Amino acid sequence: MTTSKLDAIDLKILDAIQRDGRITKLALAEKVGLSPTPCWMRLRRLEKAGIISGYHARVDLRLVAPVATVLVEVTLASHRQADFDRFERAVRGSPEVIACWSVGGGIDYMLKVATRDIDAYQRFIDAMLEREIGIDRYFTYIVTRTVKEEIALPVATLLPPEA
Repeated sequence: MTTSKLDAIDLKILDAIQRDGRITKLALAEKVGLSPTPCWMRLRRLEKAGIISGYHARVDLRLVAPVATVLVEVTLASHRQADFDRFERAVRGSPEVIACWSVGGGIDYMLKVATRDIDAYQRFIDAMLEREIGIDRYFTYIVTRTVKEEIALPVATLLPPEA
């Protein structure tokens, strides 16, 4: 399914389920202005196309245990495909890394890391360096306060305007 096959109702469905993954079929149908059966069929189509990749609970880690959130810029020493692959395998295998983006510009990756505290973060980064996964330089930014963090993507604003 390509974005050209998404219509306004599909976008309403995506918006609604991002904001409430536990919404009932009936409530979703009412919210998007369809009867339940066609709404359910659209939802299934979006799931089968991979546009909806899963349903998740959002957990506020600060209410579970102490947490330090750290953003890390990483530059690799070498830029062969094997170097990127090795680094990315290590990141995927590290539960402390809760997000990783390959970026353009002066650095290679941005990581979002969650640990119990700053000492635990330092132990994590020391272990990553000892693994010799190609890290040349890294810069650490401690998150002192979350101002905004959205999970729901603004799907309607990401599509080109209709002619």
